[in-house]
Amino acid sequence: MPRRATIADVAALANVSSATVSRALSGNYPVAQATRARIEAAVSELGYVVNAQARALAGLPTRTVGIIINEIVDSFYAYVARGVEQEAAASGRLCLVCCTHGDPRQELAFLDLLHEQRADAVILVGGSISDKRHAGEIIARGKSLRDTGSLLIHCGRATPSEDIAAVEYDNGGGAFAATDHLLTNGHRRILYLGGPKRLSTSEDRLEGHKRALASRGVEVDPDLIQLGGFGQRFGYERLKTVLAQGAPSFTAVFAANDNTAIGAYQALEEAGLRIPEDISVVGYDDLPAASLLRPALTTVNIPLEEMGRRAVRLAVAHGNEYADAYSVASHNVRLGTHLVLRDSVGPARRKRR
Repeated sequence: MPRRATIADVAALANVSSATVSRALSGNYPVAQATRARIEAAVSELGYVVNAQARALAGLPTRTVGIIINEIVDSFYAYVARGVEQEAAASGRLCLVCCTHGDPRQELAFLDLLHEQRADAVILVGGSISDKRHAGEIIARGKSLRDTGSLLIHCGRATPSEDIAAVEYDNGGGAFAATDHLLTNGHRRILYLGGPKRLSTSEDRLEGHKRALASRGVEVDPDLIQLGGFGQRFGYERLKTVLAQGAPSFTAVFAANDNTAIGAYQALEEAGLRIPEDISVVGYDDLPAASLLRPALTTVNIPLEEMGRRAVRLAVAHGNEYADAYSVASHNVRLGTHLVLRDSVGPARRKRR
């Protein structure tokens, strides 16, 4: 097996000292242009790769951004991750992606791992579970990261502490707008479908839905609140179960995200119900698939990639301006949402006698 090139090999080929190579590669010290060119040529010829562990032991910045997501194949997380990766690359940083698969313990383990790797920032994406002990663990790790010059950023969830920055979006406001659109079209019996219990994202969207109902004087019917999960399979199976109980008592479905809406489309089609003539449907997230459905799905747009980019910008600003007087809370960002009107909503059908 061929031996990996070392910094001494680069120095010998470039006819400079190892210290000069280290200074040139760190980018933190002035090096003559001609010398830098020889070093870069030697690095390229030898295929030299910087040893990240050695840089960390030397106290040099690793210039990485860590992102912790639930699931990489979920479009919501994938688009946020793309925004993070693009902005990280633009600032000369690598992006490390970690997937928890919904396990809170893995979330904490990845926070510790990225802290050990001296990441410039750690971006925690998506809703948080309603658990005070877990929230306390997150806050403690946010403080530890900040004490070592790094930054923990919540992306798509509110910050529980002044030591944790956040890039949020108007989650409840988007749900209010979607429900209000259905109410404007005469719908009073709206089935709310999807969203795991005890997850902040689910709670905020359901709160916005209930607030819109209350604003029109419509009482919440517990039978029309069907929680349990996000995703196509959940949307299909839960709505299929509800429809199997008899003729639908609702005229519209508010799917808690677009993937859930896709499952709802399938269940409605199998039941012989037309969209929007029989049942109207709205979603949330505005994933690319929403516009490809037939009929195209009315849904709430979230600026997913922009959230990822903004999170990295917070990290870069923190790294450039870090001082005792730096206020994380003053650098929090809240982005807007808006309803995208398509073809899946129509007037509420009249009840047949």
